[in-house]
Amino acid sequence: MKKGIIILIVVGAMILIGIFSTVSMYNGLVASEEGVNGQWANVENVYQRRADLIPNLVNTVKGYADFEKQTLTDVVEARAKATSVNIDPTKLTPEALKQFTQAQDGLSSALGRLMVVVEKYPDLKANQNFMDLQAQLEGTENRITVERRKFNEMAQTYNTGIRRFPKNMIAGMFGFEKKAYFEAQEGAEKAPEVKF
Repeated sequence: MKKGIIILIVVGAMILIGIFSTVSMYNGLVASEEGVNGQWANVENVYQRRADLIPNLVNTVKGYADFEKQTLTDVVEARAKATSVNIDPTKLTPEALKQFTQAQDGLSSALGRLMVVVEKYPDLKANQNFMDLQAQLEGTENRITVERRKFNEMAQTYNTGIRRFPKNMIAGMFGFEKKAYFEAQEGAEKAPEVKF
C-alpha cells in the first residue's frame, strides 16, 4: 500500500513538472514572438517618420520654379506606394517582407534622385528649411538602419527558440512559425563603380 502511494505521488509530481515546464516554454515563446512584433512596430514607426517628412521636403523644393516636376512626381508616387504596403506582424513571411522592402527601396531611390537634382540649385541647398528637412531625413535613415538591425536580432532569437529542442515540439503544437529577416538588396555585395 505504501509503495503504491509513493509511486502515485512520484507520477503526479512528474506530471506537474511536465505541465509547468510546457507552460513555461509556451510563455517564453509568446514573449519572444511579442518582442519580434513590437520591434516590427518600431521599424514601421521610423519608416512612417520618413514618409511624414517627404511632403514637407517636396513642398520646400516646389518653391523653386525651375525644379524638375517629374522628380517630384516620382517621389510622391514612391511615397504613396511605400505607405500602402502594410504587413501584419504575425505574418512576417519572406515574401511579405520582400514586398515591403521593395516598396521602401523604391522610395529611397526616388529620394536619392531628388537629392542629386537638388545639387543643381544652390539657393535651394542654402535654404534653412530644406537643410533642416534634409538633416531630419538623414537622421531618420540612420534610425531605419538601427531598427532593422534590432528587428533581425529579435527575429533571430525567436527563430532559434522555436527550432531548439524541446521548445520546437511546443512551437509545432501551437503553430509558432519562423519570422523573416531584412536582407541586403541584390547586388549590394558589389561596390559601386565610380568613373570620372
